[in-house]
Amino acid sequence: MTKDEFRMTKEIPMPNAKASPRASRWLLSAFVIFHSSLALFAEAPRPTLPPEQRTNGKQTLAAVEKTAQPVLACSARVESLLGRPVCAATIVGIDGYILTKASEVPDLEKVRLKLAGGRTAELREIHRDVRFDLVLAQAVGLSKLRAANFGATRSLSHGQWLCSSSGASQEPRIGIISANRRQIPGNGAALGIRMDEKAPKEAQGVRIIGIATDSPAEAAGLQAEDVILSIADEPVAQFKRVHEIVNKRQPGEYVEVRYLREGKQESCRVRLASRTKVIQNWEGEDFANGGISLRTDSFPDALQHDIPLAPSDMGGPLATLDGKVVGINIARVDRVTTFALPVESFWTEIQQWINADRHPPKAQAAE
Repeated sequence: MTKDEFRMTKEIPMPNAKASPRASRWLLSAFVIFHSSLALFAEAPRPTLPPEQRTNGKQTLAAVEKTAQPVLACSARVESLLGRPVCAATIVGIDGYILTKASEVPDLEKVRLKLAGGRTAELREIHRDVRFDLVLAQAVGLSKLRAANFGATRSLSHGQWLCSSSGASQEPRIGIISANRRQIPGNGAALGIRMDEKAPKEAQGVRIIGIATDSPAEAAGLQAEDVILSIADEPVAQFKRVHEIVNKRQPGEYVEVRYLREGKQESCRVRLASRTKVIQNWEGEDFANGGISLRTDSFPDALQHDIPLAPSDMGGPLATLDGKVVGINIARVDRVTTFALPVESFWTEIQQWINADRHPPKAQAAE
């Protein structure tokens, strides 16, 4: 019972022995009715919109079902060899060429492509571009695929509806452009550790004094009191040197960390994340209600939208409601923000890489 409810009950006197039977019955009835009303008020559900009537509910998505089909047709999933979803992919060539998020797939030999119909194929890497965080690959043995029909972004406006796909079942999702197209500056990569500025007495290295929740360091198994001896085969004797080595790399890259734990040397591979992600999530507060991409910044050009997607949906197509693909989803940033690369920023180069792969230069005849 709240303080206000307790106060209100005191304003209705309870029956007592000196009161007349009629008055006692009246007071008792009033007391029961009052508390019944309080119970009903406390238990009444808050008026909320049923899930099927919300944006991306059944009723809304039914209206865009036909327009979403071209988007779903050029979407695919990248999964581990054990079937775990890794990220999404956009089909850009009928002969199996796809684009996906590079930082999520540092080693294509450990993943495969899965189409909506269930077919799978190995991926052959063709070109990896750090600027855009994209990797161009080809699904080995697949042909006659539905490639993305790219359109221009010049006519897009703030508040315009867009469509994408989400989840392993590749269900359609809609949302709007929520901010102006712009460059997203980078803030560097990070391990997710706090370091002692003083050198430890027992070794030449840098002592870890804190590990961020859901960070690259935590995922790799590093612990507080470990002493880092080297990163990527470069010795570290000061905490500033750790920052210098890590900042030379991009989020998504692996680095080998050699460290000392209880007098014994050990090593691990750490997959770096954006410094912005690590700082934002230091105390374990999940700003995305489902995760944030490893790399969330350092993009030369980006569209921002609010379609509810997960990090594993990055790499998939972003399209207008008439089926024109205008970008590739590239970073889930927080609960309501996703960045996408606009088609004009990458498609010309991608076409050149595809053409070069389809028609490799002939070997020069020996003289």
